[in-house]
Amino acid sequence: MSDDTTATSGSAATAPTRGNAASRAGKIGWVRWSIGFLLFFAVLINYIDRSSMSVAEHDMRMEFGMTEGQIGIILGSFGWSYALMQIPMGMLLDKIGIKWVMRVATTLWAISCFLTAAISGMGLLLVARLILGLAEAPIFPGAMKVTSYWFPRNERGMATVIFDSGQRLSNVIGFPIVGAAVAVFGWRGAFITIGVLSLIYTAVFFFRYRDPKAMNRAGKLSDGELDHILSGGAQHEDAPRPNPLANLGYILRQRKVWGMSLGLGCAGYVQWMLLTWLPGFLQSQMHMDVAKSGLVTAVPWLVAVVVQYLLPGFWLDRMIKNGKSSTAVRRVFIIGGMVLAITIVGTAFTHDLFWSLVWITLGTTGITIAFSVTNSLPALIAPEGAVGATGAVMNTVNNLIGTTAPIVTGFIVQLTGSFAWAFIVAGIMLVIGVFFYVVVLGRIEQIPTREEREAAPQAAA
Repeated sequence: MSDDTTATSGSAATAPTRGNAASRAGKIGWVRWSIGFLLFFAVLINYIDRSSMSVAEHDMRMEFGMTEGQIGIILGSFGWSYALMQIPMGMLLDKIGIKWVMRVATTLWAISCFLTAAISGMGLLLVARLILGLAEAPIFPGAMKVTSYWFPRNERGMATVIFDSGQRLSNVIGFPIVGAAVAVFGWRGAFITIGVLSLIYTAVFFFRYRDPKAMNRAGKLSDGELDHILSGGAQHEDAPRPNPLANLGYILRQRKVWGMSLGLGCAGYVQWMLLTWLPGFLQSQMHMDVAKSGLVTAVPWLVAVVVQYLLPGFWLDRMIKNGKSSTAVRRVFIIGGMVLAITIVGTAFTHDLFWSLVWITLGTTGITIAFSVTNSLPALIAPEGAVGATGAVMNTVNNLIGTTAPIVTGFIVQLTGSFAWAFIVAGIMLVIGVFFYVVVLGRIEQIPTREEREAAPQAAA
């Protein structure tokens, strides 16, 4: 079952023809894009929460007398609970739905931020980071599941870019804001500010988000836009929900899932290194103060976001709408992004700030392209009703690999006194990622459900 087709099997029987859809084009609204930007702000605040410690780590390390290795463990600890809770949260999303899982999760973000502001030592800091990882675990599987419900398949590129760009813009917006807040109010004041932002978002999500058919019944989504969404291959929110454990076992046996997950994990290693250690690299190796490092850190991510909207956003969807093979187009973008990202190794061979920023910007842009397209894959390849679990498996693998980056980088810097070998290791990880994308992933097409696969031999007979 290929994603080159117009609709999934779950919607093919009821999908109107292309001509009928075109005749109702005037009735198609923009509610789905407002939902996309609701996801954008979720990811934006989510990433400001999780990456703010990398800006504040120098002051925190000085106050608590921690070594680079110890702060590396703290920076990485968020990812332990985040990664371990991915699959349970993905199963929960598939079983009970998006609305209540996300409401509870966003409330816990804020609690974790306020707890961080109140801590008095390394032990409590570790606890606060573990709670934050637990609370933020549903975000990406949830965003992927929302995308599968709210967007036709030929709009998934831009829809994914919108929410994925939140994590890049968090570095453009978040690092300077947090850096300035740390400089003016101290690191505790910075975490209080982030906690307030999280509470505001919780209230907005609580009153705004519903699944498409619920929005339609409430009169907030037109029939024309609902038809546009469903006829374009969106998954059905009222499809039968599979047994979570049996469904998870089935997903874990799929080669596509492992190729996608391990490829993203290798890119994720480099992204985690940049999110957690780039401000520290600028402060210690380029001798910048906290506020200036926050501003300079924003440059690579700002460039990456601009490219992200132009290439895997606008251009990818346009190529698919013009009849290009969606498998071929997405593979070209993913592999091209990974190859571009390998240029980050150049940072290991320069001590000049300008050239360091050039190599980091190229690497960051490549990672962003690969991430944007890969984050759209669970909504495209997951069996009907299993986007949450599929996205959770991908994120679990990604984060289990990624969370080693802060620790490995911290000890490399502690042992060598330089970031050079940290960037070389990053390049090696990206080469390994290319292998998984090229050799293991294969065609980007929807995996049939377990029931469909079991019924296929009988139908053939």
